[in-house]
Amino acid sequence: MSLLETIRGPRDLDGLSLDQLSELAGEVRRFLVTEVSKTGGHLGPNLGVVELTIALHRVFHSPQDPIIFDTGHQSYVHKLLTGRQDFSRLRQRGGLAGYPQRSESVHDVVESSHASSSLSWADGVSRAFEMSGQDDRHVAVVVGDGALTGGMTWEALNNISDDNARNLVIIVNDNGRSYAPTIGGMARFLNDVRTRRTYRTLHLGSRQLFDRLGPPARAVYRGVRGGLHGFLSRFTNNEALYSNLDIKYLGPIDGHDVGALEQALRQAKQYAAPVIVHVITQKGRGYEPALADEADQFHAVGQIDPETGEPVESAAAPSWTSVFADEVVAIADENPRVVGITAAMLRPVGLHKMAAKHPDRVLDVGIAEQHAVTSAAGLAFGGLHPVVAVYATFMNRAFDQVLMDVALHKAGVTFVLDRAGVTGPDGPSHHGMWDLAILQVVPGIRLSAPRDATRLREQLREAVAIEDAPTVVRFSKGSVGTEVEALRRTDDGVDVLVEAEHPDVLIMTVGPMAEIGLDVAARLEQQGIGATVVDPRWVVPIPASIIELSAKHRIVISIEDGVRVGGVGTRLRQDLRAAGVDTAVTELGLPDEFLDHASRAQILEEVGLTPQQIARDVVAQVLGSKIPVARQQQPHEAAHKN
Repeated sequence: MSLLETIRGPRDLDGLSLDQLSELAGEVRRFLVTEVSKTGGHLGPNLGVVELTIALHRVFHSPQDPIIFDTGHQSYVHKLLTGRQDFSRLRQRGGLAGYPQRSESVHDVVESSHASSSLSWADGVSRAFEMSGQDDRHVAVVVGDGALTGGMTWEALNNISDDNARNLVIIVNDNGRSYAPTIGGMARFLNDVRTRRTYRTLHLGSRQLFDRLGPPARAVYRGVRGGLHGFLSRFTNNEALYSNLDIKYLGPIDGHDVGALEQALRQAKQYAAPVIVHVITQKGRGYEPALADEADQFHAVGQIDPETGEPVESAAAPSWTSVFADEVVAIADENPRVVGITAAMLRPVGLHKMAAKHPDRVLDVGIAEQHAVTSAAGLAFGGLHPVVAVYATFMNRAFDQVLMDVALHKAGVTFVLDRAGVTGPDGPSHHGMWDLAILQVVPGIRLSAPRDATRLREQLREAVAIEDAPTVVRFSKGSVGTEVEALRRTDDGVDVLVEAEHPDVLIMTVGPMAEIGLDVAARLEQQGIGATVVDPRWVVPIPASIIELSAKHRIVISIEDGVRVGGVGTRLRQDLRAAGVDTAVTELGLPDEFLDHASRAQILEEVGLTPQQIARDVVAQVLGSKIPVARQQQPHEAAHKN
């Protein structure tokens, strides 16, 4: 039996020697490479925190001492050490989540995977312990150096430093990266500490010496190691940024030396006051393909060959992101006023190609979506047209800035929302399902949802041409579907995909839901029910031609992969009532719930957004309406057989 197989909970680590802990770390890395290569997931971040997580669970007693991760994608090792070693269905329905999840374990505290929030959580939890007399409990929080670029981190530090009577240990996991290399002044400061001669000589040099020693010599070395670290911590503390915040600072510590980590964490735990422990780690540690990848060091991977790191999936259709990446470069080539903005996700959102060709026109602001949006308003005022590319779920964080800084000032800013709608394996915090409902309340905003690659290119260009209001282009995760050509386009830009001879049902689809709408129409046609399918392209504001077409049909069905409450369907229903059109509207979309991790297809089936289910419901609705029975060629039961 391997050492890892004997670990059923954190306290099983207590009896292991340092040599055994080193052996365990190697087993954990081999396990991660083997298992994550089968399912996909966040490989690089977890390879970098193996020793750190072992040391955390040796020093702190979870769940008595809560351990909080920022962000949660670096929690795979934590899951292994807390008794969750079945990774066979990682990020799949019924399997382990890719982030901490309270329903899985009492050892998981914060489920959200949005960065930079952990210190606020830790501030609140540690204050609660102090105020309720739970003086025997500690809070440990692991925050990546990338998360330090987020504004919430500094708001939290400001408050943490105002009250020093709490058991709070902040571990800065410094690997110089978020998805890609971390940017900004904080990154330069940490890089200076990381590359400072004293650290490299005393820490890394001594680690190399330790690796060469035999067991007896190692025992002697450990006896003097503490003095070495204590000296270095005092030496660097005088120059550390954190000392200006009145928070104790220890480090930098070699994040792959369990003994050094344990000693630093035990020292921090004894202070009975907030302490920052600066730990230097290597993302992708121990896996050569990850270390050789300068782009993101295998931050997140699909299924790969564990030996080579190469993808094992067959060549797929172009992704939505890649189509955007190419088109925004073409637009930037033609229009020197166009600039790109990303929040620490240059490659994931597709701005890397523009950055390569126009490096002075792409800005990476770090994990700071609020700053990105208001900065974009300033760029627009200065005569440029910013294209802010973020994941749809992260747009939620900057709503106030979209409302008050961009829209109120009628700034021409284009927001490109990647991973919109149901995203699948990353779970509740990554589904981009709220953007349509949230953003459509912004006065003057224009929201578009392309159904295929051609429309993405087309609508992106239309968005960038608008200079007096915010525009949004949203698209899904994964591969672009087949091209869906229109029969005709109305004067206000609505594409009519199918036009029924008998106008019974009007189906309005949002973005890639066009394929489902076409399938539904074909099924209804088999039942003798005429269905017209339209893609508004620009879904907010509702085009006038949609109102006119609705008046000519007996029932309107809207299909969107955003939350149904306050979605585009709701907007359509309200606009119809305002126009005096009394056509019944059925709004189909996602429920106002947090959807668990599963494939996109599984989630859509679960919420009833499949052609079969929609067609059944529409047939039932038609049978209950006043549509002449003569056109209903088959009985209701036949619909259920389809």
